[in-house]
Amino acid sequence: MDIHRSFAQVAFLVDGQVTKEARVDLAHDRFLKFAKTLEPTDEVVIEATGNSSAVERVLRPFVKRVAVANPRLVRAIAYARVKTDKIDAVILARLHAAGFLPEVWVPDDDTIRRRRMVTERSGIVEHMVRVKSRIHAILHGNLIPKYEGCLFSKAGRAWLARLPLPSEEQAILARLVAELERVSAQLTEIDKRIAQQALDDPQACRLMTIPGVGTVVALTVLASIGTISRFPTSEKLSSYFGLTPTTQQSGDHPARHGRISRQGNAAARAVLVEAAWSAKMAPGPLRAFFNRVQKKAGAGAAAVATARKLAVLIWHVLSDDRDYAYARPAFTAMKLRKAALKAGAPREYGKAGPGRDYWIKEIRQREAEYVERTERAYERMVEAWKERPSAPAG
Repeated sequence: MDIHRSFAQVAFLVDGQVTKEARVDLAHDRFLKFAKTLEPTDEVVIEATGNSSAVERVLRPFVKRVAVANPRLVRAIAYARVKTDKIDAVILARLHAAGFLPEVWVPDDDTIRRRRMVTERSGIVEHMVRVKSRIHAILHGNLIPKYEGCLFSKAGRAWLARLPLPSEEQAILARLVAELERVSAQLTEIDKRIAQQALDDPQACRLMTIPGVGTVVALTVLASIGTISRFPTSEKLSSYFGLTPTTQQSGDHPARHGRISRQGNAAARAVLVEAAWSAKMAPGPLRAFFNRVQKKAGAGAAAVATARKLAVLIWHVLSDDRDYAYARPAFTAMKLRKAALKAGAPREYGKAGPGRDYWIKEIRQREAEYVERTERAYERMVEAWKERPSAPAG
């Protein structure tokens, strides 16, 4: 099936021969009626596109299997000078029959729901950034000096309301502030749902033992991965996130490695880079790694390299089903308690909660000293690499 926004071109292939061609409306009721005409032994091939998950979900109960093809690789394998919907449908069928179809993994319904939720959060955050940028543009355009403090706090918004601006721009500013409050409420609500789901998932709780990984990062990564068994090695997972370098090699020339591929899941890659910046602030091997790369290639490259290191750690944590080796128990308990409060758990006054150890100075200091020792051990290991004599020529 070569699917489009409103219709799909269908080619029926039996024993290598096209026996029938049809055009099917993708309106839900009419498409469901078509799906019921298929046989339980049929295999359907579609390309991954915006509505492919909906098409797959409707077809799934009525056929043996729905294969979803990678459109980029299909074009590379079956490039044709003459391209029509009928030809595309037949090519998909023939590639699948020959065993040459480059397929993509089809997520289950729970993973799809998670992906929609984290995508919705990403859209809300992007909208908030645009609104804040417009507010800053109004201040810059009227020579208003920078506010000392958080501009979008309660005090900052009161300061915005008192600014001597022209009436038209004051009205625009008021609308933008009101829009920011509305979108902030939506973000709070979706963050609450994400925190609830993360706390109910043992894998997400394990990921949160890694420095820099919170509820949003954990759930975004899990929504992207689906199941860790899809990735036999940590390098495969890093490549899926688009965090591995591109490589070019031809003939007798040595391989050249360039920038990261950026071919994987963009949302997961973005949150891992954000997590890398947070991990830089916590003592431990990750901070030592970040600082080492920063001295050599700059902070931006260090953040991307640390994001790839985080992807490797995530693979080991999920594959081995155990916590991060250098986790700080008191700090992790405090992180989980904050997530529980965000998820709507009641505050408990007058009794020690699960995160109380973090607020005991001796315990907090003891854990910090432990991970600082691991950081120094990493630095000594790197120094040993530098001191190793180079291999003799020839």
